[in-house]
Amino acid sequence: MMEGQFRPGAKPMTPPFSPVLLLGLALKPLRPALLQPIFDAMLRVVRKRHPDILERMEPFKDKTVCIDPVDLPFAILLEPNPDDPRLTVRRFVDADEVHATIRGPLETLIALSEGKVDGDALFFSRQLIIEGDTEVVVALRNAIDGAGIDLMEDLTSVLGPFARPAKRMADAALEAAGHVRANVEALRQALIAPALQNAASRDARLAELEAEVKSLRKANRRGHA
Repeated sequence: MMEGQFRPGAKPMTPPFSPVLLLGLALKPLRPALLQPIFDAMLRVVRKRHPDILERMEPFKDKTVCIDPVDLPFAILLEPNPDDPRLTVRRFVDADEVHATIRGPLETLIALSEGKVDGDALFFSRQLIIEGDTEVVVALRNAIDGAGIDLMEDLTSVLGPFARPAKRMADAALEAAGHVRANVEALRQALIAPALQNAASRDARLAELEAEVKSLRKANRRGHA
């Protein structure tokens, strides 16, 4: 979770060092209200292109789900009432306000929404944290599965004749971001490699010293015997 972001009951999860984390730092000074129109537009697109998702959430229409991207300085509250759905951007979320929370890096959450990754595998590998009413989370996952969500295509669809070139530009930007992420990770590994090597050498030396101490203690006990 980003420094300065407090959500009661939240389990700690260290965000990956990535372009999204850098974006999150840039967005930190912004008030959530300035970002709200983006999510209002996203919800309108979902209602238009994937109405079945909300329809399938009818039994859980009074349940609020917190979607918490750990590498961004805000969370999103989803109220899946088909008649009046809401996506609300919040800086702080009280644990008592929500029935379930899905927490993970933004890239993981997007891939999950598009059905590109196995949610169970992410959960067991701790790349995804689920809290609260798991029945609501499972219902949301089932509603999303098979919906054919492509966020870039969905969002650019509102541009009419400009949708296709906008989609190509967005895909190119995502590919560039992927290269940046890989380069950033390579740089991070290069920077921390010496420290990791020193730590490994120190741990090995400590293990040797512990073995020597144990050997001396045994020899001392035999001498006294």
